[in-house]
Amino acid sequence: MDDLRIRAAGPEDLDAVLAFWKVAAEGTSISDDRSGVERLVVRDPEALILAERGGELAGTVIAGFDGWRCHLYRLAVHPDHRRQGVGAALLAAAEERFVRLGGRRGDAMVLDRNELAHHAWRAAGYAPEPQWSRWVKPLTD
Repeated sequence: MDDLRIRAAGPEDLDAVLAFWKVAAEGTSISDDRSGVERLVVRDPEALILAERGGELAGTVIAGFDGWRCHLYRLAVHPDHRRQGVGAALLAAAEERFVRLGGRRGDAMVLDRNELAHHAWRAAGYAPEPQWSRWVKPLTD
């Protein structure tokens, strides 16, 4: 793990991140485009956290804090780097960020069908809350 570098993404990383998610992330989001990720990085330059190994992107997580809640999105680890501590290092960086900002609890967006992710999140100390459901309304076509 000594060769793992954790850092915030910059505007120069966005194309690589979008390409990475096509390989490493489960599912897609309405925000998975250049303008969506660019807005995130402009609004909160420390929210998109990258893990690099040997100069290559190994993982990502979005650690969004709105002043009230700590939200985790897009925890993705490249298949060649899974089960090597990359996800744990990303979550540790996200949690450190939340604590620094005054956050008290991290909420993770995890697809119900993504069993592999369920194991990773549980190993990191997260658990589903069955009394909650996610309700959404698209704001654009």
